[in-house]
Amino acid sequence: MRALVQRVARAEVQASGQTVAAIGPGLLVLLGVHCQDTAQEAHALAHKLVTLRIFEDEQGKMNLDVRQTGGAVLVVSQFTLYADCRKGRRPSFTQAAPPERAEPLYRDFIAAVARCGVPVAQGIFGARMQVHLVNDGPVTLLLESPATTS
Repeated sequence: MRALVQRVARAEVQASGQTVAAIGPGLLVLLGVHCQDTAQEAHALAHKLVTLRIFEDEQGKMNLDVRQTGGAVLVVSQFTLYADCRKGRRPSFTQAAPPERAEPLYRDFIAAVARCGVPVAQGIFGARMQVHLVNDGPVTLLLESPATTS
């Protein structure tokens, strides 16, 4: 599982010209599910996300996590995070989980974030969406589950 995490002042996702989710300060997460991922990876990555200390404290040091700041999380499915562009010019997506496998794990990830006490908003799985954000910092990180990196 891969999560491209951006610390944001605000973010929203639209589908068919309508806003389907929006947050104020917090984290925008573009989430890709690997074909070998399990619910265990979803839960572990969600815990890592909510405990990631990437918000500044009173001294300007990155010492606070999203829970400590009262922030929210916006999760958007993004199978293209598993694009393999090493050969040719057309990306291969064979490492991305098929939708029938990815969607339950995407939902498991969202539920795990919510169980940690963080407000969670979400895009529409599999929909064509437009994501609007104001990156704060900018701070952008790539998190990967252990199964993905091995």
